Amino acid sequence: MLRYPIPTKPTSLDPAVVQDGDTIDLLQQVYEGLLKWGEDNRPAPNLAEKWEISEDGTEYTFHIKKGVKFSNGREMTAEDFKWSIDRACTGTFPREMADSYLGEIVGAKDVIQNKAKSVSGITTPDPYTVKIKIDKRRPYFLNKLTFPVSFVVAKESAPAVDEITKVEQMIGTGPFIAKSYDPNQVFTLVANKNYHGGAPKIEGIVRKIILDPQTRLNEFKSGQQDLVALERQDVEGLKKDAKFASQLHFYDRPAIWYVGLNVKEYPPFADVRVRRAFAMAINRDRIVNELLGGLVKKADCILPPGVLGHRDNTKMVEYNPAEAKKLLAEAGYPDGKGLPPLEIKFRDGRADIRTVAEAIQNDLKANLGISIGLKNKEWRAYLEENNAKKIPFFHMRWAADYLDPQNFLSLMLATTGEQNKTNWSNPEFDRLCAAADVEADEPKRLKMYADAEDIVLREIPWIPVYFQRDAELISPRVAGMRESLFGHLPHTTVTLTP
Repeated sequence: MLRYPIPTKPTSLDPAVVQDGDTIDLLQQVYEGLLKWGEDNRPAPNLAEKWEISEDGTEYTFHIKKGVKFSNGREMTAEDFKWSIDRACTGTFPREMADSYLGEIVGAKDVIQNKAKSVSGITTPDPYTVKIKIDKRRPYFLNKLTFPVSFVVAKESAPAVDEITKVEQMIGTGPFIAKSYDPNQVFTLVANKNYHGGAPKIEGIVRKIILDPQTRLNEFKSGQQDLVALERQDVEGLKKDAKFASQLHFYDRPAIWYVGLNVKEYPPFADVRVRRAFAMAINRDRIVNELLGGLVKKADCILPPGVLGHRDNTKMVEYNPAEAKKLLAEAGYPDGKGLPPLEIKFRDGRADIRTVAEAIQNDLKANLGISIGLKNKEWRAYLEENNAKKIPFFHMRWAADYLDPQNFLSLMLATTGEQNKTNWSNPEFDRLCAAADVEADEPKRLKMYADAEDIVLREIPWIPVYFQRDAELISPRVAGMRESLFGHLPHTTVTLTP
């Protein structure tokens, strides 16, 4: 069995609900969609073996691979895909992911808004054909079908409208089968011997739930785990360790860690001078190079390396405490006087996240005279509050679901962006993103996104901090892992030596 801990309790067992990377890594072993990520970081055939796109870019015809079976032995057909999408849009569970990743499909928003019961833009002419109609040409649309919300579930086991909460309800077509789940303890999967892509080479996967990073590391060192993600403070010591240095691996990820400033929930943030003052008061170079050991790259833009349209030369505001104090005074809050109480919120259980939050707390006090509190929350509770756009000031990550600027700029920062958690709004930014989202000419499209990104860097609804780089220990007994920029791909080719 491949053993690697999960650093938080899974936020959901339902692909229609899940939105965090740790849980997606678990669920992608069980469920699949029409497409999957290849090692070249491009969408590849999966449940659909091929597809065609209409000349106007609005109609997609997918041809389902014949003979694919759910783990209960029943053959999966086109109708199962349609049923799964309808379920994702009609469920009593949170439908935020359906809105974000299926909303361009004709009729999807009507279902999400309870105006219809079935997504009209998805049809199944025969058991092995799925047709999807979207509202207009969107060059990134295929990428969206790799996200878990469009994964196929078996209607005889998954609740029709309620969230999947038990392993016996987790019937998918993936390479592994959910065997058991002891909340707060361990999740166990076994190989799907009848997997359409060929049976996995390992017997199964054990995901022990270990919240404490030192405990995770100690279990790896004692041979109880085969792979473990590291916190930054542990890396330097391991580099010098004769036994473990060769087992260290680093992975650049298309993800940004940032600070969000909610202009509605904290009224002073509605003033761009306050937002720029906060940004100028935070010493991001020190956070990256000293506190995080130089293992990550300072973010001076929104789009991470690896994402289409990433730029190295941008005009992000620099650390300048004197200018920050001046701006804050001009906004009517000299030395922070008159500012309402404020705290920075972040997910619990991750030492690096707390380290950055504490650095921000210290910098704002030292450079602007502002005293802010620290508030960590359990991961699912944090996500629910942030999804409601209720957190005034937060430290958060956004990782690419696909390598397109739309996944960051339009989705996260446009006024109508489903993932806009700051309530920030700028008409020119919206105009640029809306035009770029449907533009077929790539250079023209990227220029519009670049202009939009420059607006964000001037107005600072986000304070970019760093681009993610993962550090992991992987046991030498593990071979055959497949990689993409998004993380480890499903473990179909992994082998283990004793």
